[in-house]
Amino acid sequence: MNNNNAVQHTAYISSGSNIGEKLSNCQKGIAALTDSGDCVLQAQSKFYMTEPVDYMDQDWFVNAVIKITTGLAPLALLHKLKSVELQAGRTETVRFGPRVLDMDILLYDNIILNDAGLSVPHPRMHRRRFVLQPICDIDPTLVHPVLQRDMQFLLNHIKDDEQRIVPVCLNY
Repeated sequence: MNNNNAVQHTAYISSGSNIGEKLSNCQKGIAALTDSGDCVLQAQSKFYMTEPVDYMDQDWFVNAVIKITTGLAPLALLHKLKSVELQAGRTETVRFGPRVLDMDILLYDNIILNDAGLSVPHPRMHRRRFVLQPICDIDPTLVHPVLQRDMQFLLNHIKDDEQRIVPVCLNY
């Protein structure tokens, strides 16, 4: 449970799915993370249908990014995300392959961390339109701690013909 006296950190988390009810999987993953009391939702991007990257022989994904505050340390947050993925039915497949739910730490405060099980900022985020566009929905002026460029700059420098992305139309 979140301790109000604990130091709170800001993290950006990606959520993606390309198996089953993709949008619902992402929504349920975000809810499971924030309903736990360990993480408080501060902002959420639109949801996007996105073309696969690296492993192309699979369905398109639904992706979004959330901004949270948490008292969890980076590795504890990673373990929390992995637990949410498992509860959603995630199983290991080929690298970059199909998945029911994929949740990654993109940024955690302004730290740079390279641990055996976790790298922050996410090592490929600056090359992923499905990460940069949703982050720009939240804060395009957010600066990448390694590259020292804002997210809008990074998004603008992905080639236009790479990584197609389309907003998901939601009926509220």
